[in-house]
Amino acid sequence: MKYDFDGMIDRTQAISIKWSAEQRMRMFGESDIIPMGIADMDYKVSPAIAAAVRKRAAHETYGYSYPSGEYLQACAGWQKRRNGWEIQPDWIVFTPGVNMALVCAIEMYAQPGEGVIIQSPVYYPYYDYVNKTKRRIALNELINHDGRYEINFAQLEELAGDPKNKLMLLCSPHNPVGRAWTREELERVGRICIDNGVMIAVDEIHSDLVYAPRRHIPFASISEEFAQHCIVCTSPSKTFNLAGLLVSDIIIPSDGIRAAFLEKMEPYYLWPGNFGAVAQIAAYNESEDWLEELLAYLKGNAEFLAGFLSRRMPQVKYRVPEATYLAWLDFRALGLSNGELWDLMIHKARVATDNGPMFGLRGEGDGFQRLNFACSRARLAEALDRIAAAVDALQ
Repeated sequence: MKYDFDGMIDRTQAISIKWSAEQRMRMFGESDIIPMGIADMDYKVSPAIAAAVRKRAAHETYGYSYPSGEYLQACAGWQKRRNGWEIQPDWIVFTPGVNMALVCAIEMYAQPGEGVIIQSPVYYPYYDYVNKTKRRIALNELINHDGRYEINFAQLEELAGDPKNKLMLLCSPHNPVGRAWTREELERVGRICIDNGVMIAVDEIHSDLVYAPRRHIPFASISEEFAQHCIVCTSPSKTFNLAGLLVSDIIIPSDGIRAAFLEKMEPYYLWPGNFGAVAQIAAYNESEDWLEELLAYLKGNAEFLAGFLSRRMPQVKYRVPEATYLAWLDFRALGLSNGELWDLMIHKARVATDNGPMFGLRGEGDGFQRLNFACSRARLAEALDRIAAAVDALQ
């Protein structure tokens, strides 16, 4: 491979929410712990991104930036090359992260007390987006078929048919269950929502991390009708390990929806930072070969994980994801309570995953753990060895 993803990078001296000893003690009460939860990668960025950031840093002036034509065109070109979706640069609205855009969508389309449809188990901040804005969660629970999750369309139709439910948050690809929704699934979701007057905010932050033969289908690319009925949230942050640079591209084809969104964002006076702007340009224009090698390495990690579990921990069920670098591990066969499982991970294995119960409201995440495998294979093996030893000790 041209790029090195096997290197064991020491992030403990950086101000890292994931790796600093201070953070690990604060969050887990343990410093000798391998963090395998928070969803950023333990890889160096592409050489093109690193060079662009170094060049910008050398300028030694870090004043206000703006979404330049080159910045916007980089995103538009990326969508066309990777997904076959032709967008106009003026459809793109900058936000410093997808989270803000999703919260704004909730505030735009649902009034306090009205419902927002969420498909669980799901990225747990979704619940806060709704609860902390005083809206109501309308839960569309995914159906677990032996580790492969499917949409409960009958329940979705019922929820969408309730006039008090105004918006759906669609996670595509889905975090944490790793589904890359098919065109048919997305078409059915869109049809149900549009026919019932439910707006759709689509979180496509993991859209570049889809493994062949699957491919990402941008929701808004399905039809003009769909494009005019959604807000699409994208970012280079997960794909290129840029989360700390706070750059996201919110793609809104509808002139009316975009105008309303811009009005909602106007009081915040947001511009991309100097480093986020140049990093996006270098990522989308010069780093596609790096991404192809990353995807191959991540798929290798996902398959290594599957093989390890089959040999050493067959009680732990796992399906290689279609997308994302997140493994949704099913420990239910161990017969542990949620508290006992968390104690096993943190205090016995000393591996900090993301605790499954956070991802559901009705027990959808009970007995599960989410593990981030975007690290060197050696570090993944070390973490898995620790977990296996802790499970063996239960016998």
